[in-house]
Formats: sequence, C-alpha cells, structure tokens
Amino acid sequence: MYRPHTFKSCGTKKEIIKVLTKNDILMNIETAKQINLADYLHSLGYSPVKQQGINLWYKSPLREETEASFKVNTERNQWYDFGLGKGGGIIELAAHLYATDHVPYLLEQIAEQTPHVHPVSFSFGKQSSSEPSFQQLEIVPLSSPALLAYLQGRGINIELAKRECSEARFTHNGKRYFAIAFPNGSGGYEIRNRYFKGCIAPKEISHIRQSGKARNTCYVFEGFMDYLSFLTLRQESCPNYPELDGQDYIVLNSVSNVNKALYPLGNYERIHCFFDNDHAGLEALRQIRKEYGRDRYIRDASQIYGGCKDLNEYLQKQAEKKGQSQSAKGVRSQSPEKKNGFRL
Repeated sequence: MYRPHTFKSCGTKKEIIKVLTKNDILMNIETAKQINLADYLHSLGYSPVKQQGINLWYKSPLREETEASFKVNTERNQWYDFGLGKGGGIIELAAHLYATDHVPYLLEQIAEQTPHVHPVSFSFGKQSSSEPSFQQLEIVPLSSPALLAYLQGRGINIELAKRECSEARFTHNGKRYFAIAFPNGSGGYEIRNRYFKGCIAPKEISHIRQSGKARNTCYVFEGFMDYLSFLTLRQESCPNYPELDGQDYIVLNSVSNVNKALYPLGNYERIHCFFDNDHAGLEALRQIRKEYGRDRYIRDASQIYGGCKDLNEYLQKQAEKKGQSQSAKGVRSQSPEKKNGFRL
C-alpha cells in the first residue's frame, strides 16, 4: 500500500499566486513542488493502475492510451510519460495539462487546485486494480436542496440541471458526501458541490448527440457549468423556442482533454467554442483551428462574454443586472439583456 506524504502549505493562496520578481517566482515554484504529485493527480480525477516499488503507473492524463505508461516516482515526486518521452515535476505537468508554458498562469492554476488536494491511499490487489476512490457510490436523481441552492446561486436553471445532471452520494476517506454529477463518455462523472471539485474516474469528454438526423454543428465547452450556463441563457432568451437540440455538444471536462475532442469534431461542419477568456482557452481554440481551420467554420464564441472569465460569470452578471432592473422598475419585467438577447 502506498501512503503519500501530507502536503503542508507554506503560504496563503494569495501568496502562492503572487508573482512579482524572480525571487517571488522561485519561492512560488518551490511551494508548488511540495505538493505531492499523486495527490494532485487524484484531485484531478486520475488514479494509478498499479504500483511497482516506489513507482505508481497511470494511464496518461495527457493523451489516450489503453496501457499505463505514465510513471510517478513517489520518492522524487517526479513524473515521466513514456509515450511522449517527457517528464518533470508539477510545473511541467501543469504546462502540459493547461497547454501553456506561462509560469505565473500555471502557478495560479495549481494554487486554485490546492484546496482540493488531500492525502490519499491506494491499495492494489493481485490484479493490480486500484481501490475505488469513491466508495459506496450511488448515482441518483438530482434532488439535494443544498446542491440545487448552489446551482441557483450560480444562475443555473434548476429544471435544466436536473435533466442534464445526477446526484452522486459517496464515502471518501471515511466521510459521506454528495455532489452534482455530470456524466462523461466513458462511464465516469465530473462531480462538484460548493466545496469540492473532482472526477469519478475514468476522466473523459462528454459528447451529447441529438436524436434523429445528424447535426452539422457542435458547441464545445470547457466544463459542464459553462454548458449548463449556455442552456440557461438560451432558455431565458428564447423561452418559447430555445432550440436546445439544434446542435450537438461536447464538454471537455478539462482543457487538457482537447485532443480527445478532435476526432469527434471531425464530423461537424461548424464548431462554436465557448472557452474561458484566458491563455488556456485561447490555446484550446488554437489547437482546434490548427486541426480543422482550413475546411471548417470555427467560431470563437468567447467574444459574447468578453470581460468575463467564462460563460457562467457572464450568466451571473446578467442575472444580477436583471435583479437590479426589476428592483428599480418595480413590476416592469422586461430586462436589458432580453432586449438584445443571447444571440448565437
């Protein structure tokens, strides 16, 4: 049984992501290097397939594969991907996951993930299968008042959320939890509640295909919260004819999964990308354009919510404006955003 070391933070989140001078960067990198790689990968939804001495073996989080060829040396806290011929520490791993070598941005992403990094233990049986990270797992209809309140707080239409998501109830490290569960294409789930964000393996994209005639358009999102935000905005703008089934959808469930989306995207003539307004989002868009930009229409839909980090932040700001408008104008129900609408 492998028992990783406990990560002890050397500073607050603000201290971790503050990057001002070379000395600050070095200190921040050193802080990041103290995070246990196995714990970090587990927080992202990746669990080892087997253990050989001090090495843990994973199916690569950086590409698709059937045999585990991604190694983590637990003593050195280093990884190596034999399929890519590349390796390193947590900074190098984050550079591949977030498709950028911009260190301040990588440190910020690592800092945002650290609240979800906890020491975990992996047990391996005779067939080298890992012990489930989420025990006593139940997938039930989404009904928890706390989860519904969390979604409402983020502006999400509850009925749409109930249709697209389920509720995961599970035991983790001896404690009972429940979370919103969004299914992916390999039987896993992206899970989230107000305090926790993770994945029930295997990690994979979610491809939502409409029934009937094949669609020639696909809308692509980084995470399921952005997908739910789009559905909510469309429903509010066009309540009578939202046409939510007019196109297929792909949810990456992580920008590191963009390569997994390239093959199914080849079936579409028009691709609309609703990525975050940051470097990683731009890089994901660049990869899709590099693959299909010559013979397909590819749209950067992030311009719709320019000035916002992502589509959900845009939704929350629109809801806030709507509330302020209704409060100021009394019974007048038509809001400014309805006038212009959420046009796509």
